[in-house]
Amino acid sequence: MDSKSKRLAGDDDGSIPQNGGVLVIGMGRFGSRLALTVERLGREVLAVEKNPDVINRWSGRIPLVEADAADPDALEQLGAREYPVAVVGVGTELESSVLVTSNLVDLGTCQVWAKATSPEHARILRRIGANHVILPETDAADRVAHLVGGRLLDYIEFEDGFTIVKMRPPKETIGFTLGELGIRKKYGVQVIGVKTPGKEFEYGTDETRIARGDLLIVSGNTALLERFASRP
Repeated sequence: MDSKSKRLAGDDDGSIPQNGGVLVIGMGRFGSRLALTVERLGREVLAVEKNPDVINRWSGRIPLVEADAADPDALEQLGAREYPVAVVGVGTELESSVLVTSNLVDLGTCQVWAKATSPEHARILRRIGANHVILPETDAADRVAHLVGGRLLDYIEFEDGFTIVKMRPPKETIGFTLGELGIRKKYGVQVIGVKTPGKEFEYGTDETRIARGDLLIVSGNTALLERFASRP
C-alpha cells in the first residue's frame, strides 16, 4: 500500500503531530503571519515560496526556500516528506492550491492544512485529502458576527454545531447559584465555569454563584447558546 493509500485508509489517527517541523507553502499575508507565529512558538518551520520578490522580502527573517510546490519533484528535493504538518497558504491561485495540496497528500503528509477562498474551493480541497480547510474571511466574519452583539466576548465553533463561548451573564442569572438557575435543563447549555475579576477561574458547580461583572464559559449547541446569550 502506498503512502497516500495508507493515509486515506486511516493509519493516521487524525491528531496533530507534536514533534517535527511545519512546512508553510506560500508567503502571502496568511502564510507569512502563520510562519512567523509558528516559529515564535518554538516550532521548527520552513517556508516555501516561488515568487523571487517575496523571497527577497522575507530573506533572513525566516527559514525560506524558493521552489514551486506545485511540482512534486520540487517538494521531494526540499525534503517535504520529513515534515509531519504542512500548511498550504496559496489561496488565490486555485489550480496551484489544488496541485500543492494533492502533492502533499501523495507524499503521505500526516496533516495537511489548506487555505480556501470559497466554499467550492474548500470542497475540492477536502475531496483530494486535506485534513483541515481554512476559509479565513468566512471564519472571521462568522466569529465577528457573533461578537458584535456585545454579550459574547469570545466564540469557538467546533464540528456538528458544538460551540464554546465566553460571555457576560444575563441579568436574570446574577445573584443566583448554578444549582438554583438550572441553566442546562432550562436552556440546554452547560456553564463550564465562571471567572470573577481578580480571582482564579472556577469550574461550575451547583454552588457556584454568579455575580455582576463575572464572565461565563458556556458550551453547547450553537443555536441554543445564541438563544441563551440573547437573554437581557
